[in-house]
Amino acid sequence: MLKENSVLRLEARNALSQQWLVAALAALVFSAVLGVPASIPFAGTIVCILVLPINYGFAVLFLKRLRGEELNIGSLFDGFNDYGRILGTALLQAVYTFLWSLLLVIPGIVKSYSYAMTNYILLDEPELRYDAAIEKSMKLMAGNKMKLFLLDLSFIGWALLCVLTFGIGLFWLKPYVSTAHAAFYEDIKNNLQVAA
Repeated sequence: MLKENSVLRLEARNALSQQWLVAALAALVFSAVLGVPASIPFAGTIVCILVLPINYGFAVLFLKRLRGEELNIGSLFDGFNDYGRILGTALLQAVYTFLWSLLLVIPGIVKSYSYAMTNYILLDEPELRYDAAIEKSMKLMAGNKMKLFLLDLSFIGWALLCVLTFGIGLFWLKPYVSTAHAAFYEDIKNNLQVAA
């Protein structure tokens, strides 16, 4: 039986307790690494692609925190230690999502939810790469995409508060959402093991 989204959010808040400032700083660094290159015409797009492994780092940083490790901002750059595997998988995800989006916006969104667990799988199963990791995510998310969508939707109030703070609140919201996603991953993975 999967946990209620309110329980996943509570687990995320508990994991981030006493760590909110470091989490916000990690979100700031993450945003700067992706945002600064994006502001550079032409070359910025290439740089953004080259630094895609930071998405992996941001995801696993909060999965590790959920598992009891101290937040270490250096973990944001863990994806660069296995650069080819992490970048190659991220590029495939982006291409697949883009191609599905060409059909209509909704299929692209649905597929992005299918691929949502890929970064966690790359951490837990280092032998998997590229399509294998993406396909494992698709299996985990079969029947669970709507649940993750509803979890994301449950943060809408927090997102509105971020607008009132001129976006500053996003540096706290992003870690909260990411940790809740990590709790979601742990939950569906554990349920799959029990079912097996």
